[in-house]
Amino acid sequence: MKKIEFFLEKFNLSYKEIYVKAFTHSSYAFENDLGIKAHNQRLEFLGDAVLELIISEYLYTFTKNITEGEMTRLRAQIVCEKSLAASARRLDFGEMLWLGKGEEKTGGRQKNSILADTFEAFVGAMYMDLGFDKSYDIVLDILKPEINQSLIGEESDFKTQLQEYVQKNGVNDLTYKIIEEKGPDHDKRFRSAVFLNGKKLGVGEGKTKKQSEQEAARHGLMHFYEQ
Repeated sequence: MKKIEFFLEKFNLSYKEIYVKAFTHSSYAFENDLGIKAHNQRLEFLGDAVLELIISEYLYTFTKNITEGEMTRLRAQIVCEKSLAASARRLDFGEMLWLGKGEEKTGGRQKNSILADTFEAFVGAMYMDLGFDKSYDIVLDILKPEINQSLIGEESDFKTQLQEYVQKNGVNDLTYKIIEEKGPDHDKRFRSAVFLNGKKLGVGEGKTKKQSEQEAARHGLMHFYEQ
């Protein structure tokens, strides 16, 4: 209970029974004869729909040049089990779960399926407590790393993407500079910065100059997406 209360405080959420229910797995409810109203499956159903709408609205509002099919693909990446479980781990959801003894013994606190379902249940509880607009802001804040990764892509030429982005916005003065070299010759590390109109946009590190520049460009892209 204390862990849940502390977690809620981080997002300025008031402690309420609906949030306890969001962290109560069906195995715990069934083992303790608490009934269907005590566990999080119904909240999970609601949260799944709310998440889809939040990410859909975000993609529609903040991406101007991609197709409906591309938005569908990005939404699927952001709200997939792997992505939601990663977010839940980052927030230590596993430590707050009420689990049955069987699930506890089989490592339920770290199962992707249980963590992702709990994340959806938490969103459902938050929606019932706060409504859509406030839930929208909190969800986007929590899922920022997953959203950025989906928008930027895991295997991409970040320098080209950044160049295309700034050109679309009428800016061309994009430059890279090696700002640090460290380590022996056989294990060199380079640190690069990318500048837009002379202003530092991102910094990256790598084993080669090219890798460090790509990493700097990736951080530059993340800066734009976070804005």
